[in-house]
Order: sequence, then C-alpha cells, then structure tokens
Amino acid sequence: MFRVGLGGKDLMYSKVTSGAVYGVECKLIQVETDVSDGLPMFEMVGFLNSCVKEAKERVRTAMKNSDFSIPPKRITVNLSPADIRKEGSSYDLPIAISILLSMNKISQKRMEHTLMIGELGLNGTVKKINGVLSVVHLAKECGLKECIVPKENEREASIVNGIKIIAVESLREAYEYLAGFLDIKPSVFEEDWMVREEEEMDYSEICGQTMAKRAIEIAVAGKHNVLLAGPPGAGKSMMAQRIPTIMPDLSFEESLEITKIYSISGMLKDGGIMKKRPFRSPHHTIPKAALAGGGRIPKVGEITLSHGGVLFLDELLEFDKSVIEVLRQPLEEKKIVINRIYGNFSFPADFMLVAALNPCPCGNYPDMNRCTCTPAMIRRYQGKISQAFLERIDINVEVSAVKFEQLNQKGQEESSRRIKERVEQAIEVQRERYKSETIFYNSQMNGKMVEKYCNLEKTEKELLKSYFEKRKMSVRSYHRVLKVARTIADLSKSEDIKEIHLLEALSYRNCLNQREGEEKA
Repeated sequence: MFRVGLGGKDLMYSKVTSGAVYGVECKLIQVETDVSDGLPMFEMVGFLNSCVKEAKERVRTAMKNSDFSIPPKRITVNLSPADIRKEGSSYDLPIAISILLSMNKISQKRMEHTLMIGELGLNGTVKKINGVLSVVHLAKECGLKECIVPKENEREASIVNGIKIIAVESLREAYEYLAGFLDIKPSVFEEDWMVREEEEMDYSEICGQTMAKRAIEIAVAGKHNVLLAGPPGAGKSMMAQRIPTIMPDLSFEESLEITKIYSISGMLKDGGIMKKRPFRSPHHTIPKAALAGGGRIPKVGEITLSHGGVLFLDELLEFDKSVIEVLRQPLEEKKIVINRIYGNFSFPADFMLVAALNPCPCGNYPDMNRCTCTPAMIRRYQGKISQAFLERIDINVEVSAVKFEQLNQKGQEESSRRIKERVEQAIEVQRERYKSETIFYNSQMNGKMVEKYCNLEKTEKELLKSYFEKRKMSVRSYHRVLKVARTIADLSKSEDIKEIHLLEALSYRNCLNQREGEEKA
C-alpha cells in the first residue's frame, strides 16, 4: 500500500472513454478531467442529474480509502457531449481513473483504445451496473480493443466476441492493471448458449381443448396475435404459459438482442445469456408507462421486455381501456417511439400478443343456464375493447369448459415437442418463401406481399367475398384472414390456399362481435 501525491508540474488534462445507455441504445461518453492550480475544489459539469453529481463524493472517498491522495488543486470533470443528459452511477470508475491520468500515474496513450465503466463503493470496490452488455457491444462496433468492467458483470460482458474484457474488483486493481503493475487474464465466455434447460411445462398436461391448442399452434407458426375467450378455469392461462415451449429456439443474434434489453433493465439472471424466449404477464392494474415504457429518460416497459417472445394479458377486459389502446401502434410497427425533450427513443416491440378474457362479467356466457348477466351488461363489458384493437388480433378462439371425461384421458394429449416440430417445419417454409424479402413470418406481410403470396382460386375468392360482405370486414381484417390461411396451408404443407384452409381461418375471426350480433338479432 502506498500513497500517490504529486506536484503541480505533473498535473494535466486527461480523457477516458465510457458509455451511457439511452433507452435500449448506447452512446460513447468522454470523461475529461483537468487538474490545475487554483482554489482547491472538485467541480463536475456536462448536463448531469443528481446521481452523477454525487459521484464526486463517492470518487473522493473511494480514492482516499484506496490509498490515493488527491492534490489540493482545482479539479474539473466534464462528461462530453454536454448536450446529452447523464444519469446513473456508472461513471464513478472512469472519473477516478481520469483523475489518476491527470496526476500522470497512468499513460494517456494506454487509454486510447480502452473503455471502462463501473460504480465505486466508498471502500474502493467496483460494483455491478446495468447495461454492460450493450456498452461493450457498442465499444466493439466503435473499434475499441478493450473494456474494463466490474467483476460481477464479467460473464455478461464476455458474451461479446472480438474485444478484450478485463474484470476488476476494485479501483486499486484497475489502477495497477493500467499502470502495468498487475497482469489480469482477459475474460472468456465459456457457457454453451445452445444448451437449454428442459421445459418444466408441457402441452401434454392440458386435457381437451383441441381447438384452442390448434389455434395456438397456428398462431405460433405464423407469429399471429391470438385471443382466448372462455369461462374461468377452462385453461386459458395454462395454454398461454406453455406457448414458449412450442416456439422455435432462439438464434444467437436473437438471444444477444434480448439479453441486451434485460441487461439494461437490470433483470439479467446470473449474468448469462438469455436462452428462452421471454414470457411477460403484467397485472391488469399496470399503468401505460409501465407497459409501453416511460420516464423522464424513458426506460423499457413490459412490451419491450416481451420482445422476441410472448406478451400475455390475462383478464384483458379488466385492463384500463387506455392501457389496451397503447398496444395498437407496437402491434403494427413492431416498435415503440417515445418523444421527450431530451430526444426521441425507439424501443423494439416485436412480440406475439396473447390475450385471455371472460366473455361476460360472471364468465359463463354463452351458457345461459349459468350466466347471470343481461345482454346490456355483456355488451357493456365487451365494449371495453375497441374494434380497432380487435382488428389487430389475427386469431380469436373460444375456450370451452373441460368435461369430466376429458380429465381422464391422460397420456393421449400431444406433447410440446411434437407440436414444436410442426411449427418449425412451417417456419422453415416461410423463411424459404421470404428469403428475398425483409420478413420471416406470414403475419409480417404487407398489402403487396399478401397479393403476391396469397393467391386464391375462384371458389376461395367467392367464399371470402361472401364473408367480407356479410360481416362488413375492413381491409385490415381481410388481409389478416389471408395471412392466417397462408399459415394454415403451410402447416398442411400445401403450396396453395385451399377452401378448407380459408374456412378454418374464417372460423377464427372476431367471436366477440359475432356474439354481440346474435344478441341484437
């Protein structure tokens, strides 16, 4: 242990590269420090929030407890660019190292291709922070060769190949490494990301519900949104929870993208890479900002956390109507754009929406022997969902109550593995079909693509025309029927959309509106 104290002739300007997370993107931040003669003080500038301003006290104490002596000089720290709002505690380590650079204890040339990030404890330890994976990924893209990160973020940071990762536990350790007194072996990501744990849930555990499981299989194969309507206890939530078990495995690129989102949110378990598709099920009391993301500097919400996976809204009609309407834009555009005075933030939102609801307040409609609701109550209850939102749901399916005989048919239900095999075959057909396009799934087709890939023969056209005129369908609904029919045909290994495929797709249209029409009739 020794103290570092320097005279004025050794003091100078220094610069350390760090990174900051904004939404789900990152930007490089330059930590500039100047130590000069003048009234002793420690000043920090650069559009900082209170958390960053407090860094000077953490840095001062951490350096003292790490046996570094800060000279009684005028210390000015600037976080550049100064027009970007800075927040968080991840600048502590770069600030401390930049002061040591200005004290000429580390060569400035040593820091030319190095990025560092980390929070300091008062005793000099380097603490874990959120968003390390995104920052390291940015450093690699910017041509930097080395990243110094907290030891607790080591596994997460080392996921990115092609850049040297140095994990440190303390300020003293970081200093000795940069000064050449200590050799630290670069971190290597050793985990086999392809190895997945066995799924605990399986569709073989669900008795009956053949039609609902078929609808879910179609939805997953084409990445369609699905609505499950039925009485309480029919198994809607159980079927929704098992949807990730029949979805295709994550590619490394998808896994990395999802891992970055969870890293930024501080929800990454054990610092490893995400191996399973997300399944998010927010409570119906959730506010709009928590669902879509928000805040002064926006943070990701449940929609973005479900990116690449499933967003399950149980008891859909219990959600506030304004919250449900928030979903309309991301369902179409697959992203959320939030505008703030500090800039515009774009969050990815490519998820599969699965919603479940009871058809009436008591939950027993259309079983009039058990339903205690009046037609007016039913219409009012179902009216919480706008037609504009319902048109963004590709598949609507009724989930009936399970009969006693079906409960004793254990061992006869299909497993998730078998369903997943059919889903993967249909997805492979779509990828081959759209290899020259910018999409991967049938649900992603635009109007021109629907005309190109969903050709109908005369019989099918007449059938669809009759339904279109009878139900007064919108153009959006018309296209969604064709997309679902295309997926059904792919599951059947058929190049053309046949009448049977179209009939099945039409059977999954807006069952809520059909019931309402029956009541009025």
